[in-house]
Amino acid sequence: MNLLSTINSPADISPLSTLQLEKLAAEIRELIISTCAVNGGHLAPSLGVVELTLALHKVFKSPADRIVWDVGHQAYAHKIITGRRDIFPTLRKLDGISGFPKRAESEHDVFDVGHSSTSISAALGMAVARDLSKQSNKVVAVIGDGSMTGGLAFEGLNHAGHLNKDLIVILNDNEMSIAENVGALSNFLSRTITNEFVHKIKKDIEFFLEGLDDFGRHALKVAKRAEETLKGVFTPGMLFEAFGFEYIGPIDGHNLSQLQETLEKVRNFDDAVLIHVLTRKGKGYPPAEANPALFHGIGPFDRASAKPFKAKAAAASYTAVFGETLCTLAGEDESIVAITAAMPDGTGLATFAREFPQRFFDVGIAEQHGVTFAAGLAAAGLKPVFAIYSSFLQRGYDQILHDVCLQDLPAVFAIDRAGVVGNDGPTHHGVFDLSYLRHIPGLTLISPKDENELQHMLFSAIQYNQPVAIRYPRGSGFGVPLDQIYELIPYGKAEILRNRPGAASILAVGNMVHPAMNAAKILSDEGIELTVVNVRFVKPLDRELVVSLASSGRLITIEDNVLQGGFGSAVLELLNEEGLDDVQVTRLGYPDSFVEQGDQGELYSRYALTPEGIAASLRKALA
Repeated sequence: MNLLSTINSPADISPLSTLQLEKLAAEIRELIISTCAVNGGHLAPSLGVVELTLALHKVFKSPADRIVWDVGHQAYAHKIITGRRDIFPTLRKLDGISGFPKRAESEHDVFDVGHSSTSISAALGMAVARDLSKQSNKVVAVIGDGSMTGGLAFEGLNHAGHLNKDLIVILNDNEMSIAENVGALSNFLSRTITNEFVHKIKKDIEFFLEGLDDFGRHALKVAKRAEETLKGVFTPGMLFEAFGFEYIGPIDGHNLSQLQETLEKVRNFDDAVLIHVLTRKGKGYPPAEANPALFHGIGPFDRASAKPFKAKAAAASYTAVFGETLCTLAGEDESIVAITAAMPDGTGLATFAREFPQRFFDVGIAEQHGVTFAAGLAAAGLKPVFAIYSSFLQRGYDQILHDVCLQDLPAVFAIDRAGVVGNDGPTHHGVFDLSYLRHIPGLTLISPKDENELQHMLFSAIQYNQPVAIRYPRGSGFGVPLDQIYELIPYGKAEILRNRPGAASILAVGNMVHPAMNAAKILSDEGIELTVVNVRFVKPLDRELVVSLASSGRLITIEDNVLQGGFGSAVLELLNEEGLDDVQVTRLGYPDSFVEQGDQGELYSRYALTPEGIAASLRKALA
């Protein structure tokens, strides 16, 4: 009998025995693997928490009890058993279900996530709201060890420990290695600590001693110090105890009986507790267990061979070109250093890390620190290049403004994944960076039309000796030849690629330049002539060129960014400053809404940012 076919909500798990839950876990893994093989996704993290997910939903009663997932990479099993089993094959597809928890999808998804380290703060807010509303439900935050490197996680821990609310934090640890003898002793200590009678006696003794004179309070301090010493020697719990949490663990995250026993006992606690759970990434699929990094987030792959499907021969990716260029430049300039926030492979810095290990820094999931760290390096005379995804740089906004730009420090931000990025959806699209960066005084904001120009922009950005942000998209370039000698791009100057005075002039940014050129050719065949400009500099704009082109009476701006506050808005502001309010401007980009998930090509088509879509929009505007 297929157990999974009978599970339509968490309530259906309650009557199952441990043996049945183990069978169900295997069936869930099968569905996750088969779906990710077709759609891609965060396979290894989700395979690692199947038992933990089942234990959580058996012991706690969602959605009355609130389970808050951090990042959401590990939430596939949760989605499957909360009513989305039959539509799970639409995972990460256009108009399908999200790869992350999403409140609009299910009442069991209590908080939207996609970026790390948010769960403890969100869960604490829910716990406080529960108490103020005089409710009695439980609140559980599930956070991975990687997310614990984020400062927000420690801010949440600090506040939660201070308030000492009824809150359960589960640390899903899939990387630490703990020896068997230490793990066995820790399990013994944790099983003792979680005993409800022992917990109550401990609380009663603390209350009694606190009510005595100085001798009693001194005795309490000695007792607590002894307990902390014991835990500090045998478990990694001393840190969490210092934050005010009761520490339990580590326990085996794949042992359903132990998980249920621990959760059942902790459910009766009424203060802040952290349960340290050890899991194995990729559990149940040997290739993912052997190479969890590859299968952390992977595209479609062949299940039998475990090899990712190769796309048709494509041009070099922007990421690869960036990485190679930076290595070349660093070989010639020892003052160049590289920074990443837990993404050395994703940002193209893996080769740099091998070739220049003393000049490579991975700060972990700590984008704010990464930006200010870069500022410190620059203030001391080095030339830092911080490679980071657009949607993650949002987290360091304050540091960009105050720590880099206010001091005019020459840090370079290499912003990968700008524009729409695909199936990870709205939390990962980089469609806001032009808007949140271009108003910062002193920051130069540039974007290459193709992978070749990226080389020259990186070389130039370092030479400008001031704060510079280069934004470029995810994926392959346009297959243009790569120059072997880098050239300095004239500061603040755009370039006219197609000079055809006619109906209008197109001002295109970054990866929209080539589609704009193709759209102009389509319309040229219809007798509509357009000038096309590669803007290059969103800030500072080439004011002289824009004003001269405005004489045609109509400008079209195209950007892989939201329209609000973006490049098109900058052009409108410039025209207003020049008293040219009568110039008609058509702006193409994304509307004032979050862009849904979907393949990049699908999204470009949906928002009319393909050559055909641009041509259609221009026909309408010029009619």
